[in-house]
Amino acid sequence: MNITLVERLYEELLKIRLIEEEISYRYSEEKMRCPTHIAIGQEAAAVGVCASLNKNDYAVSGHRAHHHYIAKGGNIKKLIAEIYGKETGCSGGKGGSMHLIDTNVGFMGSTAIVAGTIPVGVGLSFSQKLKHSENITCIFFGDAAIEEGVFYESVNFAILKNLPVLFVCENNQFSCFTHLSERQPQNRKIFEMVSGLGIDSFECDGNDVIAVQETTAQLVNKIKKGEGPKFLELHTYRWLEHCGPNYDDELGYRTINDIKKSRENDPIIILEKKYPELIKSKKHTILKNLKTLTKNAFKFAEESNFPNQEEAYENLYSEKL
Repeated sequence: MNITLVERLYEELLKIRLIEEEISYRYSEEKMRCPTHIAIGQEAAAVGVCASLNKNDYAVSGHRAHHHYIAKGGNIKKLIAEIYGKETGCSGGKGGSMHLIDTNVGFMGSTAIVAGTIPVGVGLSFSQKLKHSENITCIFFGDAAIEEGVFYESVNFAILKNLPVLFVCENNQFSCFTHLSERQPQNRKIFEMVSGLGIDSFECDGNDVIAVQETTAQLVNKIKKGEGPKFLELHTYRWLEHCGPNYDDELGYRTINDIKKSRENDPIIILEKKYPELIKSKKHTILKNLKTLTKNAFKFAEESNFPNQEEAYENLYSEKL
């Protein structure tokens, strides 16, 4: 493994963790203008996948999208400003946490509707093929999305048209408060089920950023060679509540011991154990820089203005005919 790449992966993991922790810490101040779906514990999935994409490759996501936006290179100040509902946000302060976009780095959007961006991503991929582009589209979604009909329709179309698209399922085991075992037959593996549709499907430890990056790099290479769409299931775990900054073991659908056990597979610690000397020598500087980045982003958001009331009906429709 390239040492420079390892350092970059580590920095991205820490960046997402610090930003998500700061959002969680400040959420009780009631200055954020939207619900937030925190991705603490799932950082390696986003970082490993996006490390194998380039700036001109597209990516779309769902309601839990902060980590995808950040890992794809999205503007951090605009992310925080959007959560604060400010005009300087990536969606002009009108979209909030679940509606992120930064076309400058190929992050083409996220939406609140489960599986809602899957057909959008397939459409983007179709446009890439029609334009004979060398780039691909990556579609991020959770395990609940594979229980929506539009997922199967989209995969079928991608196979039919041999599209350059990577479907990435972050299996964090829960659809809100319902465990996968209560929604799917016993011993059914998502990637095996999806392979029955005729798409090459794989699984990977979604907490091991090295494994995710290496697996994704192989799949992206195959897709760019014209070998058709691929499906990747990443096994991970959501530490915090479905929506919000707190733990939720009191709700009864999982225990505090379940959460503690999941933290044994902390993506950051896994990487630190693999490259202890490298990370020990770099960690202090990386943390210092990221803390400054985070502080400046929140300062920018707080000091930015809210959108003017007159702008409420702007950008509802495309101006292009």
